[in-house]
Amino acid sequence: MSYARIRAYLVIGFLAVAAIIVVVVSLVRDTQGTAAADDCPAGAVRVNLTLPDEPSEVKIRVLNGTKTAGLADQVTADFKGRGFVVQKPGKSKTKVKQVAVIQFGPKTVGAAQWIRAFFLGQAEPVFVPTRTTDVIDVLVGDQYRQLATFTEVNQSMAQISSPSLPPGTCTV
Repeated sequence: MSYARIRAYLVIGFLAVAAIIVVVVSLVRDTQGTAAADDCPAGAVRVNLTLPDEPSEVKIRVLNGTKTAGLADQVTADFKGRGFVVQKPGKSKTKVKQVAVIQFGPKTVGAAQWIRAFFLGQAEPVFVPTRTTDVIDVLVGDQYRQLATFTEVNQSMAQISSPSLPPGTCTV
């Protein structure tokens, strides 16, 4: 073997060892795994911005915020017919003048955005940071007429945009 060939093998071997050392050091000192946890300031509430894939992943309770009898039952049946998990409808103590009010907690921020699209973005979202349940309350109001179709919901989602972080929160 010639001296030039031996020198080439030594250089390639040295470069290979150096590359392995750089990769091992990079993997050992990597801090990206904890970056998300560090981004959340003290006292901030962690929220889930994930949009559900299927209606069966969303739990809804409809409350009647009007004087119209049976409205909560009708809206509950509409949501159930679209595949949502619905709880027994009820009567709200609060009267709602607008289309609807959607009350949700940290576990359902993304899902609440999707439910808001069923009201074509006209429902008022109300984030309750202390809420521990994964059920979304929909208070139907005086201006409610009907739920949007899936095509209208998709168009409304495009206009509403993706879920945003409520004040004082950070992502899970």
